[in-house]
Amino acid sequence: MGDQIARGEDFEKKAEKKLTGWGLFGSKYEDATDLFDKAGNCFKLAKSWDQAGAVYVKLANCHLKLDSKHEAANAYADAAHCYKKSNAKEAVSCLEQAVNMFLDIGRLSMSARYYKEIAGLYEQEQNLEQAVSYYEKAADLFQSEDVTTTADQCKQKVAQFSAQIEKYPRAIEIFEEIARHSVNNNLLKYGVRGHLLNAGICQLCKGDVVAIINALERYQELDPTFSGTRECKLLVDLAAAIDEEDVAKFTDAVKEYDSMTQLDAWRTTLLLRVKETLKAKELEEDDLT
Repeated sequence: MGDQIARGEDFEKKAEKKLTGWGLFGSKYEDATDLFDKAGNCFKLAKSWDQAGAVYVKLANCHLKLDSKHEAANAYADAAHCYKKSNAKEAVSCLEQAVNMFLDIGRLSMSARYYKEIAGLYEQEQNLEQAVSYYEKAADLFQSEDVTTTADQCKQKVAQFSAQIEKYPRAIEIFEEIARHSVNNNLLKYGVRGHLLNAGICQLCKGDVVAIINALERYQELDPTFSGTRECKLLVDLAAAIDEEDVAKFTDAVKEYDSMTQLDAWRTTLLLRVKETLKAKELEEDDLT
């Protein structure tokens, strides 16, 4: 490892020397790019991620001097992938640079891919506001390139995180949109009930019983098979429990569904929010009587 770091530092010094020395404008940057690239590889082999990231940024700057945006963008992406292992903030900064360059040269699918990567870094950091913002940007670009499946994956992330940060109308809008364009697709139609359940749970979080009932009618029009599903029964039972302000009925409905189809962490978290609101209302009414 130490040998690789020493070799990397040697290549880096030689590259710096090329840049400060005399030489034809283009050739000295070309020579330096080769040396910086070798330095980056050595630092990667030594798992010295900060050094590798920094040297790839220098490589990107050399490519920019040579007016080669594509190579510069790739070097920034290489820098980001090194920084991901040690410094998330620097990784985001380098990916942003890569995205901007790929956008400039019309490489939209690459830009989408790196927007998604930035969103994933924010997700790891639990910065859901920023994750939502970047998954939205990624979804728009994937959609414009007709990469519909990946666009939908990003949209689902936007919907899930929007609900987590209590932006329920946005989450509902996306889940319903995905359900609408999945219903006539033979590969995707089996996921429709799940999307409608997610939208329905977000409706429950808003606590408006009339809106919940209207939404259920809409969902049954959108997918005539929905009314016969356990997902629909769960939403109907939960809406009735909220209307009657009956915590026990709410709990029983969730337990019954969960015994057959385990609720994931996201759905469980949101249903607990609804239950807590219901409990608070019940206590309020007990205090009044």
